[in-house]
Amino acid sequence: MRLLFVRHGDPDYEHDTLTEKGEREAELLADRLQSEKMDYFYLSPQGRAQKTGQAVMRRLGRTGETFDWLHEFTPSVTLPESGQPHIIWDFMPSFMQKYPQLYSPTEWLELPFIRESTVPQGYRAVCEGIDGLLARHGYVRKDNYYSVKKSNRDTLVFFCHFGVTAVVLSHLFNQSPVALMQHFSAPTTSVTTVYTEEREEGITSFRCMTYGDVSHLYAAKEPVSFSGRFCETFDDPTERH
Repeated sequence: MRLLFVRHGDPDYEHDTLTEKGEREAELLADRLQSEKMDYFYLSPQGRAQKTGQAVMRRLGRTGETFDWLHEFTPSVTLPESGQPHIIWDFMPSFMQKYPQLYSPTEWLELPFIRESTVPQGYRAVCEGIDGLLARHGYVRKDNYYSVKKSNRDTLVFFCHFGVTAVVLSHLFNQSPVALMQHFSAPTTSVTTVYTEEREEGITSFRCMTYGDVSHLYAAKEPVSFSGRFCETFDDPTERH
């Protein structure tokens, strides 16, 4: 089985839709995907993901299913030092250095400022959501791998967001989502491709083949969005710090 995780187009966050650039990106994405074999479409309920998905599905005369758990992952924690609310990505490097448990696949959830927040509940909802969907398609979670009930080569396409994709991937790969959020960035309309691997009979695991692919934007000479990145050098005031 193949999973395609597609981040929405360049966002107009205020109105939860796409900018003009985002609409161009979505059409270029549709150009790329219209010749792909795609069997099932799943969408976040948020407008920017819906519009991105519709640009692709409209080309194919297809429809998709919307899941609340594919909503962007926004539960916040209260930072120990400042008492300010903060989502669980975009931490400063010095903060990650102070709390190395954030890199652990199990210990990150036990940090007091995470354990006492709504993050564990939100994380559990996403994990249960993807596990329920994968079970529907023949793969049932068992400990750190998936039991194969019905092997297949279907392609599932998810139109969603950077944060929730990191959460899903962390569950599939048995990693901390914080580590993925800190060190990866998926540009708008990028495609992340994950395959099942059934190297042992009755057991499958997941492997990422491409992450954040925006070859459709490069091919059309459409600039890749800076969204999700921070300053390349500290002395550049024009980029996010």
